Amino acid sequence: MARLMQIEIFSDVVCPWCFIGKRRLDAVLATEVGQGIQVTWRPYQLYPQLPQQGLPRDEFMKARFGADASPADIYQRILAEAATLDLALDFARIRVAPNTLRAHRLMSWAEPSGRQHELAEVLFRCYFQQGRDVGDPAELALAAGEAGLDADAAAELLRGHDELDKVRAELALGEAVGVTGVPFFVMAGKFAIPGAQPQEVMAQLISRARQRLVEQPS
Repeated sequence: MARLMQIEIFSDVVCPWCFIGKRRLDAVLATEVGQGIQVTWRPYQLYPQLPQQGLPRDEFMKARFGADASPADIYQRILAEAATLDLALDFARIRVAPNTLRAHRLMSWAEPSGRQHELAEVLFRCYFQQGRDVGDPAELALAAGEAGLDADAAAELLRGHDELDKVRAELALGEAVGVTGVPFFVMAGKFAIPGAQPQEVMAQLISRARQRLVEQPS
């Protein structure tokens, strides 16, 4: 039996590379190499300065890329990489650039349930395929239900401040371990892998991390 190993993924739900990285990791988890892996999602905010209600997507894109920027140019490489996974992204449906703090609180709340990984998938689909506002509490509660969690309990969570201190602590942890972009994978708390690595590379790195754990037990 493969030795149990944790993979922590620092991610933001509005990062398309994180969605791509998740699908590539999922492909590895479905193989023998992926046996005995426990995945935990950790928060990272690409745009923490956004207001709690978010910004209109057009306004956000102009501020970030300039008024003359072409969406086709901006998304060309992302769409090409997603297509290799048969992953359809629909940026044109996105109307709001959200502040993702609430989404991270929801993800943190979902961790003990064992459905955090499923929730990550649902949130990525909501945003990148359906154009839903993943900063809106009502949409987040619906997403929780779609991931097999209690939607009413999720709504109650989002009305208060539960999980906020934990999320802030984990955001600080990301800074402490040197996360400057996402996705960022940490294997067994020791081995860092930045970026949405190809499936074969991810498989090699997981195997190598396991071997190093055997050679250098904690």
